[in-house]
Amino acid sequence: MNIGEKVKNLRNERGMTLKQLSEAIGLSTGFLSQFERGITTIAVEHLSTIATLFKVKINFFFEEEAEIEPIVRGYNQPVIHKLNNMIDKQLSSFPQDKMIAPKMIEIMPHENRELPAPYPHQGEEFVYVLEGILTLMIEDTIYQLYPGDSAHYFSTRNHNWDNQTNNIVKFIVVHYPNDY
Repeated sequence: MNIGEKVKNLRNERGMTLKQLSEAIGLSTGFLSQFERGITTIAVEHLSTIATLFKVKINFFFEEEAEIEPIVRGYNQPVIHKLNNMIDKQLSSFPQDKMIAPKMIEIMPHENRELPAPYPHQGEEFVYVLEGILTLMIEDTIYQLYPGDSAHYFSTRNHNWDNQTNNIVKFIVVHYPNDY
């Protein structure tokens, strides 16, 4: 993809017309149209102005987009969060540009058997239990989910999960919208 095409993509992503871009940076629409189609080149100072307008670094226009491998190997799942007795592993190779965020969560056994406070947030969640017994709270109801069990709910409802057993609990959770 040439520099002009990258500018055009940014402009379209932001819902900006060629005329609006022209007015914002002080170049004619005819020139910008030719630039976006790769017919002409642009001075670095104008490209810098475009980068500032679209809130990207100027090197964005010169970097080649690397092909991102869509596979995450089981032996190479990045740990994205580790808090107290819980480990979150990323199941998507590049979740920042996706609509959903699949994770595998492992909750270790712990001494505190008090249920954590439920809380709401935007979107919805899907949970699938792989190992152990997951305690799921949705509003005032407490569920015990066993391997193979799943739950799908709006996360705008008060909810939370925990391990109330002496064994590890592993489950997959998918958030929408993506929480990255």
